[in-house]
Amino acid sequence: MESAKKVSLFYKIFSLLSVVRGYNILVLVIAQYLASIYIFSPKKSLTTVMFDLHLFFVVFATVCVVAGGYIINNFYDVKADKINRPHKAGLDSFVKQETTLSIYFLLNFIGVIAGFLVSWKAALFFSLYIFSIWFYSHKLKRYPLTGLISATMLTILPFFVIFVYFKNFSKIIFFHAVFLFLVIMVRELIKDLENMKGAVASNYKTFPVAYGEINTKLISIVLLFFALSTVVVLLNHPAISYMKYYFYLVVVSIVIIGTVLMKSSKKQEYTILHTTLKVLLLIGVFSLVFIDTSLLLDKVIETLK
Repeated sequence: MESAKKVSLFYKIFSLLSVVRGYNILVLVIAQYLASIYIFSPKKSLTTVMFDLHLFFVVFATVCVVAGGYIINNFYDVKADKINRPHKAGLDSFVKQETTLSIYFLLNFIGVIAGFLVSWKAALFFSLYIFSIWFYSHKLKRYPLTGLISATMLTILPFFVIFVYFKNFSKIIFFHAVFLFLVIMVRELIKDLENMKGAVASNYKTFPVAYGEINTKLISIVLLFFALSTVVVLLNHPAISYMKYYFYLVVVSIVIIGTVLMKSSKKQEYTILHTTLKVLLLIGVFSLVFIDTSLLLDKVIETLK
């Protein structure tokens, strides 16, 4: 009996982590801190950034509202997920919807309070983000253009809040943001191609449902071309240092992805492409430390003193 309870508790915890996309949350935290250290505040010491209490509250608030966003999105996508991701839908069902919704409200409340500990502007930002992700899940995602743009914007906003916090802007930050926006938008389009059956069953007029697979692929290719254009600009910027090797990988990957995409027609093929873009973005997160290798060395030495 005791063993059965432990197994049940394990499945519930695992189910909850699946609902809030624990893996994505972890990557988000790492990305926010790496961006803070190597892009937004390169002149500050590692310990100063890592132990910045206000930055911690910004990251913590982001974790809470993004996790809440995954919960509410999952709530509205139950029908579609049973078709598109039956295994995940089965795992998610170990925790009752009433419980996940209670956690959703709690996370949002904590997120706004954490924002208030930074400033009223931060609290307002997170409040608007909470409303936006609910509105996207409830309404916007049902329509092709608003669904695509809002999904991309909501994905990139957690990085924008770090930019606002440090009030740091430069040409390289701008082109990084444009590159990220374009690649995430392509990833969203490929996800829509992957999830067409569920979208039709849930009456979601996603881009492929509204305009067809061919047009969706063509739009994706155009966006990938523009992404390559931003990469060319970034490669000519001396400040990226050894991160240039990541962008060489990006160039090769985008060409391959674009070629394979035009030939793809099965769900499994779209899943591979979507996952490839996700891995490419993940590598990009950890490549931030190579923007300035001398800065990396200086920060490590300073920490060891």
